Amino acid sequence: MKTIIQILSQELNRNVNHIENVITLMDEGNTIPFIARYRKEMHGTMDDTLLRTLEDRLHYLRNLEARRAEVKKSIDSQGKLTDALFSAIDKASTLTEVEDVYRPYKQKRRTKASIAKEKGLEPLADTIFLQRHDVGQITQLASEYINEELGVKAYEDVLKGVSDIIAERISDDCEIRKKLRETILRQGVLSSKSVSDEDSLYHLYHAFSQPIPRLHGHQILAINRGERDGFLKVAVGIERGKALELIKRSVVVPGSPAMELIKKAVDDAYDRLIEPSMEREIRNMLTTNASDGAIQMFALNLKPLLLQPPIKGKVTLGLDPAYRTGCKLAVVNEIGKVLETSVIYPTPPHNKTAESNEIMKKLIDTHDVELIAIGNGTATQESEQFIAELLAELENDISYATVNEAGASVYSASKLGAEEFPHFDVSLRSAVSIARRLQDPLAELVKIDPKSIGVGQYQHDMPQNRLNETLARVVEDCVNAVGVDVNTASPSLLTQVAGLNMTNAKNIVKYREETGAFLNRKTFLKVPKLGPKTYQQCAGFLRVPDSLNVLDHTGVHPESYPAVEKLLTLCGYQLSDISEGKIEELSERVKQIGEEKVATFCEIGIPTLTDLIKELLKPGRDIREELSSPILRKEVMHIEDLKPGMRLSGTVRNVIDFGAFVDIGVHQDGLVHISEICDKFIRHPSEMLAVGDVVNVTVLAIDINKKRISLSIKQAKN
Repeated sequence: MKTIIQILSQELNRNVNHIENVITLMDEGNTIPFIARYRKEMHGTMDDTLLRTLEDRLHYLRNLEARRAEVKKSIDSQGKLTDALFSAIDKASTLTEVEDVYRPYKQKRRTKASIAKEKGLEPLADTIFLQRHDVGQITQLASEYINEELGVKAYEDVLKGVSDIIAERISDDCEIRKKLRETILRQGVLSSKSVSDEDSLYHLYHAFSQPIPRLHGHQILAINRGERDGFLKVAVGIERGKALELIKRSVVVPGSPAMELIKKAVDDAYDRLIEPSMEREIRNMLTTNASDGAIQMFALNLKPLLLQPPIKGKVTLGLDPAYRTGCKLAVVNEIGKVLETSVIYPTPPHNKTAESNEIMKKLIDTHDVELIAIGNGTATQESEQFIAELLAELENDISYATVNEAGASVYSASKLGAEEFPHFDVSLRSAVSIARRLQDPLAELVKIDPKSIGVGQYQHDMPQNRLNETLARVVEDCVNAVGVDVNTASPSLLTQVAGLNMTNAKNIVKYREETGAFLNRKTFLKVPKLGPKTYQQCAGFLRVPDSLNVLDHTGVHPESYPAVEKLLTLCGYQLSDISEGKIEELSERVKQIGEEKVATFCEIGIPTLTDLIKELLKPGRDIREELSSPILRKEVMHIEDLKPGMRLSGTVRNVIDFGAFVDIGVHQDGLVHISEICDKFIRHPSEMLAVGDVVNVTVLAIDINKKRISLSIKQAKN
């Protein structure tokens, strides 16, 4: 039997030693971001995504191994663990297969078969199931089992009990279940129909039928919800005759005297036992796969959303639109500190445009506002119109951007929001959050439950623990990929740094409040409860802009500082040359000397050498700057202004199974169907698009009443 390391090596197509190293590193308590970034030589430069996959499979395979041991122990305690069973359990490659093997030996509640066994009919069932006796012998044997005291009063009672035992045995046969399961997944059909004439959100599935291999995840999740809400009745399976034929081929001996009895037992086994349980099993499998796909899609969308480029160094005014309660305003400085808040009423029913204009102008002049962030919720259209008209009157070079405010209200009403702004009204906290989202999306979005950010589908129908775990990993990977300024980061942001928990994060903030800004990375070790192991995991991801050592501004880990000094010396540079931008030819000099020689001299591997050179050439670089920047606007458009054939720029807000939603600045995202993304065939929109991408689109159709906009990316390229 292959070991876990061998299985992972084969599945991931990676060197056995690298797999073993990763497992050792994980077992020693190292975090995925740390392993991915600072132990590349040990794992052959696997990225964080592959390492997460390895981590999940390792957990599954270890659970599988533990379950095998439990099943063997249970069967052995019954005195039934044969060599063949032992081997079958070891060969089972999934938990489902292990449970199939264990099924006949699992403790069951009282069944028809167990009642028949209590009546002493199991030996006869064994004999008949072998199908080696003629009819006369079966009749003679059966008559010997009539026992009125046990409730077996007649020949028919004997055969009924025998049939019940055989039916359960057929149902418990692991090979039969495996073949039937595989057949259903290949040839089965999922169908749904409406349980009433009432129109509903699920009208697409009122008379739906689709072969299982062609089902999409979003269809499965939508049908599940429709069934749960009482609108749909759902069925899964294959034609009964096809299923019976498959089973009979496995158990019926043609020409046997017991053939007809066995056939009837097969019918009973399928209708009463196999079909209901197999349908539940297949439904669970489909739902699990659909949920996993939706979770991965959510994670795929979340990552680029978190990594949206920040707009740094600008005083920003956040506007949370509303009607009756007024639009809440919050001005924050370049680093997100709140300077002033206010409320204006430019929207219906108040329409106090002139008064609102004066308040806005005063805020802009007083704080030199350079950018306005408008939440995209209720009253956004009227608020955006008001801002566009205001900017047209001003001589200042001010732009605005609409910001996805999903989750802002969740943050505002949260314990975290209350701790951060205890004296602010809930809605004012939202305005602050909206402004900060434009300045630094990552730093602000980490404060919000990822499920509330609004880039998934059916997130409330998925296994919540699995969803939370997956999204938390995405947040962690994004935060560590960017790095964190230890002197400005909130506890929420610090908690996402590799190795840190909330206690560490709060202690870091408390330390800098009491002692002053951190002046170098070594000072981290003075923070209470931040020991050597935690320091090792987090130090490379925490930046110290106030440090005199330029390496503290970078993603270079302190353990590599000696290697950097050797590298610079070998190439004729000094540490001060980094901050002065005098090492442009570092890469060229390394190539001239030879990467192998340089790496050996510095006592590091080539992957680490490559990373060090990148960091030294761009100290303090922000990887987000390489991505598409948010679209800034000065004029407003409405859905009524759209015409088929218009070409516009927009931002991808969400990617789903059948297309992508794009914000084109009219308060209603347009749908680019998968068929309109590009000219070539793609299996999923994520192959071409990611949340945050800025794309050119052509308007195909507009339905103003239903607020639907159909867009095309591929036609915008023609």
